[in-house]
Amino acid sequence: MIPSDRLTVPPDQSFVVFLIGMRLNKWWLLPVWLPVAMAMGRMLRQLAAREDSPLLGVETYGGRTVFMVQYWRSVDELLAYAHDKESEHVPAWRQWAQRFGLSGAVGIWHETYVVGPGSYECVYHHMPPFGLGRVFARVPASGALATAAKRLAAGRQAAQSEATRSDSTNERP
Repeated sequence: MIPSDRLTVPPDQSFVVFLIGMRLNKWWLLPVWLPVAMAMGRMLRQLAAREDSPLLGVETYGGRTVFMVQYWRSVDELLAYAHDKESEHVPAWRQWAQRFGLSGAVGIWHETYVVGPGSYECVYHHMPPFGLGRVFARVPASGALATAAKRLAAGRQAAQSEATRSDSTNERP
């Protein structure tokens, strides 16, 4: 069922948005790009199987350039996964670099954005859970969260309150 209410995500979260994808430069070279696509599937299954996965959610878009929007709990956990020799990522990266990296048949890319409270806002109206609204709990986009400006201000206020609490607990007696 698609909710008819205007919903948002509370603007007090911290998370990482990781954009990752590949571009088929030589689409006819199936033996080159198919292993790249299959490796991503293995990585996502491995992360989904973890009970406390740092990967919060994924949206995938296709075409000649395929890309994913991934939401991670923290940049430290994203980097730990990328460098974990037991993860699916390390052997996939090595295989791509050794076998296909110089051919130019497939381009790969990623971008990482560390997001804190007060630096994002969102709204969903007549939408199933999507993006941040699939990752975090949704609440009514009304009152103090009725407009983009109000949601951003509420997030900045939450961040400021958290910083004040953190400062007061770190004070020396």
